[in-house]
Formats: sequence, structure tokens, C-alpha cells
Amino acid sequence: MSTTKKTLAIASAVAAALTAAATTQAAAQAKEKCYGVSEAGQNDCAAGPGTTCAGTSTVDYQGNAWTLVDAGTCTEIDVPDMADGSARSGSLEPLDRDLPA
Repeated sequence: MSTTKKTLAIASAVAAALTAAATTQAAAQAKEKCYGVSEAGQNDCAAGPGTTCAGTSTVDYQGNAWTLVDAGTCTEIDVPDMADGSARSGSLEPLDRDLPA
């Protein structure tokens, strides 16, 4: 194989690796923490005092437990109304509702 072909092959491999890394970073940046939308045990992290992290929420739609969602969709996620009929929605900040007793 000629030096030119080897150089071209190496340059192509490096370009492909850089493209893959940029795509992964863009996908990670397109997510945001959304509090109060996960079912019990389905949170990604932060489930309040006495919990460790992922999967530790104990109440459906626990207000201080978050899950990663697509950026810009948090407040649009369809979450069932509360028992008293008032609406629930996701939040970019921890909520004081639906906390364990």
C-alpha cells in the first residue's frame, strides 16, 4: 500500500472517530433533568433524603426524583392528575409534591 493510501486511510479513521464523538456529545446535551415524571423505582437519580440514586424513588411521580428526558419536553410530559383532580406536570426543579411519608 502506498504512503498516500495509508495516510488517507488513517485520516478517514480519525475523521470517523471525531464524528462519532461529536454525535455522542450532542445527544447527551439534548437531555435535561425532569422532576416528578417517573414512576416509583424508575427515576434516574436524586430521590431525596435517605435514597442513593437511580431506581430509589418510592412514590409514583415523586417530586424530588428526576429522570432524563429530551430537552424542552419536561413540562409537556403527560402525567396523571393528582388524587384531588389537580394537574401534575414535570419540572426542571425539585417539587414538594408526591413525596414519601
